Amino acid sequence: MSEAEPAAASEAAAAAVLDALNATDSNGTEALNATAKFVASPEGTALAYGSLVFMALLPIFFGALRSVTCSKSKNAADMPETITSRDAARFPIIASCTLFGLYLFFKVFSQEYINLLLSVYFFVLGVLALSHTMSPLMSRIFPASIPDKQYQLLFTQGSGESKEEIVNYEFDTKNLICLVISSVVGVWYLLKKHWIANNLFGLAFALNGVELLHLNNVSTGCILLGGLFVYDVFWVFGTNVMVTVAKSFEAPIKLVFPQDLLERGLDASNFAMLGLGDIVIPGIFIALLLRFDVSLKKNSRTYFYSSFLAYIFGLGVTIFVMHTFKHAQPALLYLVPACVGFPVVVALLKGELTEMFRYEETPPEEEESKDDSAESEKKDQ
Repeated sequence: MSEAEPAAASEAAAAAVLDALNATDSNGTEALNATAKFVASPEGTALAYGSLVFMALLPIFFGALRSVTCSKSKNAADMPETITSRDAARFPIIASCTLFGLYLFFKVFSQEYINLLLSVYFFVLGVLALSHTMSPLMSRIFPASIPDKQYQLLFTQGSGESKEEIVNYEFDTKNLICLVISSVVGVWYLLKKHWIANNLFGLAFALNGVELLHLNNVSTGCILLGGLFVYDVFWVFGTNVMVTVAKSFEAPIKLVFPQDLLERGLDASNFAMLGLGDIVIPGIFIALLLRFDVSLKKNSRTYFYSSFLAYIFGLGVTIFVMHTFKHAQPALLYLVPACVGFPVVVALLKGELTEMFRYEETPPEEEESKDDSAESEKKDQ
């Protein structure tokens, strides 16, 4: 759907910011606890971390499934953003520059005004992302008795032969309903900054990221995850930059769940957190492995399930180490070896390692041009 275009267009900056908050956000609420002097009960802690793990798995699982359909789409609005090996190599550098730039901004300018600007920016992106996320569900539950009218928003420049399309946006009644519901959630977030509204936007961002950001092959995925592995470890253990930005940044780029929910209900305020980067970055690699499973045409999802279980294991280790040592941990330190290592071991055991690394995902437009060329050759013959 075209609602996802702004999210895809800003994926480099946004994903860098998301990953910038990985370590601190995914490693609990040490800073918040120190301020509030609240000691969470074992039940509250278990509920919070269990809920975060469950919420992290949802966008990865469903985003990966939707990425398979997205990879076959011939609609320009639904086509994924492909990450090449060159993009993957540059990504940690872009992420580092973005992180340090935010750090300087928060040091120089008023935190209140920066967060106000970010809130408006993420409000727009969040409404579009949530609307795109809801579209498939709305298509299934939309009453047949209500007419589903088609609309088109066309904005052109020039006239005659020099006319150029700037905006060509097609939508229907279902899309309008999704947009209205998403806008209500967005206004709720802007006014209250409630953690449930934050999570709805966060889940939508994560699912859209996994669905629309595609790695072109496994080697590119290894380059991306390896680079961000070093990036995450450096900025968490080497400096205080990431922790400072994470504590100052107010935007729905993390999933949160209160550890004091049992004591204070929905008004709880002591949160355990998980950065969206810790979901999207491994998630796009897991989605790639699902598409590789589909390409094998063996009616099995071996690599997808092995990487999915590896993610659960890596996230569990992250939470355990953080909770044991009471110190911020770079989550990718544990997630990257697990998500890459488990599928590689499976491929070695099955004798498909070479085939896995040779797998190359063809963008829909290139695949379509190949099909057209093949058809024209047949006609010529």
